[in-house]
Amino acid sequence: MNQHYAALEFYSIIEKLKEHALSQSAKDTLDHLSPYFNEDVCIRKMAETTSARRLLDQLGSPPLSLMTNLDETITLAEAGSMLVPEQLSGVVRFAESCKRMAVWLAKGEASYEVIASYGRSIGDLSELKTEIEQCVNGELLYDDASPALKNIRRKKGCVEAQIKEKLSHILQSRKQYLSDTYITMRQGRYVLPVQRKYQTQFGGTVIDASGKGSTVFMEPSTIEKLQAEMTALALDEDSEVRRILYTLTALVADSALPIRRNIEVMEILDVLFAKAKLSAAMKAVPVEIGGERRLDIHQGRHPLLDRESCVPLDFRMDEDTSGVIITGPNTGGKTVAVKTVGLLSLMAQCGLHIPCEEGSYIAMQDGYWCDIGDSQNISQNLSTFSGHMTNVIRILECASRDSLVLLDELGSGTDPSEGMGIAVAILEELRQRGGMFLVTTHYPQVKAYSQNAEGVMSARMAFDQESLRPLYRLEMGKTGESCALNIARHLGLAPHLLERAYYEVYGEHSSDTKNQVAMKVPESRLIRSLPAQTAVDLSAKFVMGDSVTVLPGGETGIVYRPADKNGDVVVQVKGEKRKVKHTRLELKVPAAELYPPDYDFSIIFDTVENRKARHKMTKHNDPNLRITYESGEL
Repeated sequence: MNQHYAALEFYSIIEKLKEHALSQSAKDTLDHLSPYFNEDVCIRKMAETTSARRLLDQLGSPPLSLMTNLDETITLAEAGSMLVPEQLSGVVRFAESCKRMAVWLAKGEASYEVIASYGRSIGDLSELKTEIEQCVNGELLYDDASPALKNIRRKKGCVEAQIKEKLSHILQSRKQYLSDTYITMRQGRYVLPVQRKYQTQFGGTVIDASGKGSTVFMEPSTIEKLQAEMTALALDEDSEVRRILYTLTALVADSALPIRRNIEVMEILDVLFAKAKLSAAMKAVPVEIGGERRLDIHQGRHPLLDRESCVPLDFRMDEDTSGVIITGPNTGGKTVAVKTVGLLSLMAQCGLHIPCEEGSYIAMQDGYWCDIGDSQNISQNLSTFSGHMTNVIRILECASRDSLVLLDELGSGTDPSEGMGIAVAILEELRQRGGMFLVTTHYPQVKAYSQNAEGVMSARMAFDQESLRPLYRLEMGKTGESCALNIARHLGLAPHLLERAYYEVYGEHSSDTKNQVAMKVPESRLIRSLPAQTAVDLSAKFVMGDSVTVLPGGETGIVYRPADKNGDVVVQVKGEKRKVKHTRLELKVPAAELYPPDYDFSIIFDTVENRKARHKMTKHNDPNLRITYESGEL
């Protein structure tokens, strides 16, 4: 099983296909269905499905055959084994089905359907069918199967009547010796139930006894000659039946080649009409498929979702677009959208119709590579992130410029800043290769990448901001948000907390409060928004307490000492003070917005020992008191 196809739920489509096939051989063929990588073959397979669907719509269900164990029957006939009547009846049913199928397909030829010509490949088995039907009826042979058999069975009937007549007379005349008054058979011979104590007086041969032994089943001596004659006739009958069955088996063996050809044609038709029936069940349509590097899906629906409740998908990637990045809230349908694009493309490349509107176009791919769903593997001690990265690394090793890569929540399951960096790096690698990729994400930086990278398009899942409900509608060319802030706002989170959260995420103030915040910020802070080339005192660029991002790693720090004449700023990152060039810092939140005017910054920057020492120094002079400075503070 291909794990990438499985991630797209392709094998669920295969199971639905198999439900529409009649013969086991067709089901086995469909079990191995996979995409065709030759464009001409793929187009031909799509045309065959289309032709089968049109015939299905015009003429109804085709008269296909189950063909149960038929291949085994032919093999036995060729090997010289004797076929039993049941097997011969199976050959008759197949021959009849072939005849009806040829007539059915001939009707389709009038409308110039491609697969109707298969009817001309179905050999005529009428003569074989007639020969078998004259002799076989289900599991039995007709008396008229041969003159000899008819004569033998006639004689058997006469002898049997004489035996029953004599036994009936004994039942009346010697009932005192019997334990019951009925005629039965034991070991193929007619007998009467006799009380054991009378078996010597009754006269005859004991054939069997009851379980308790109180009754013996005896063949009266008066019917021994008739019974012997009956046995001889039974042997003659068996011999004649075997002769007839061997003769019919030989006829089947002589017709093995046309039968096998018909089996092959019927299997092909069974597979084709299974595809057609699936198309009808899904209300699917044929799509154009070819070598152009574009995807155009109109009103596509995931084939495993309820058609009435499923929101149709409109998706387009032209030849200038190598990738699409889908954003939007959780449970908003991003994963379903990715799976829908991948599954419909895969189905089309298998020659299947897909549930969409006509005019859709699917690009040929040399492979489908997916990382969708939970990749956690306990047995291999892989976390979710490790599992995803293992898959992605394999994908990067295998995918080419003619592949379709589908990645769900790329970079998730680890530190957001590092996950974001990995996601952007992978996306850039895929973009440089020129293949087609479709990715979902929550990361703002990845959203920004999709807006700035050449050949990459943004898309989002629509979300109703008022009702806080996902709309499951894909909107191409737009960037979505996770909607967490909007949800928090509707639930009543305080405005100043929302504003702080917005700044932490996006590095700027929301449009609703930018003006109000700007009025509160001192003029010394506004100078930081000037262009970099403007001559400004470096010491005013960052002040103690400013929250900054240290590039390129993206770590968050707090400014301890403003820039010196060399442009070096002392920043405390994770309790450690570092000297960092001012050009490597980005302001996240000004100190004025984080702390009150008289805030004691020693709480943040000093050790507990230094703070105690400073406090004691303000009260008295103690020569033993020491304040220790870190190297980054000097």
